Amino acid sequence: MTPSRPATPGSPEQLTDAKRRLLEHLKRVDGATAPELAVAFSLTDTAVRQHLEALELAGLVGRRVAASNARGRPPVRWVLTAAAHPLFPDRHGDLSAELIGSIREALGERALAKVVETRGAHQTATYRAELGGAAASVKVKVRRLAELRTAEGYMAEVRVEPDGWLLVEHHCPVCSAASACESLCQSELEVFRAVLGPGVSVERAQHLLSGDHRCAYRIRPT
Repeated sequence: MTPSRPATPGSPEQLTDAKRRLLEHLKRVDGATAPELAVAFSLTDTAVRQHLEALELAGLVGRRVAASNARGRPPVRWVLTAAAHPLFPDRHGDLSAELIGSIREALGERALAKVVETRGAHQTATYRAELGGAAASVKVKVRRLAELRTAEGYMAEVRVEPDGWLLVEHHCPVCSAASACESLCQSELEVFRAVLGPGVSVERAQHLLSGDHRCAYRIRPT
């Protein structure tokens, strides 16, 4: 019988619930100070710093010094490192990128475009069935769409804006596939426009593949 290997520091089986929640919170923001995290989780500064230092030792978080006009030491903001990314859902990964490359090589760009179009049609049908139909308000549809996207691994949330909403996706579980075929991103934008209806404007406000921290979509009734 082959002995099992001990868990490595920072591996999923060694992360406590508190550390997991800290990592998930940092995934949703561009960075946070220890006092901000203490307030968010109703913990003492000391407890939060102990968790952060353990995560830093595991290579999952790092420190970033924020610019400040105030006197004294500039605040330190804690951010996720690239090593933390595999702890979040990834539904496609390298296999999807390889399949996309194979379709492109064997069948050409036109066939790949047809595959993306078919996927978009399936997404549209699925989302429409879940959004409540024409009787549902735009607000309800947007929030339901965020719930569906979260269930798919996108860590989506809705932020209210003066003239509409911002649909924010903190994680992209299909990032590898989207990197290999950027038309997937355009397809998803078109899917959102289709399911939210003709009286709604949907524009991309942030794009992960363009260098932003996440993807976000500005949604306004027209």
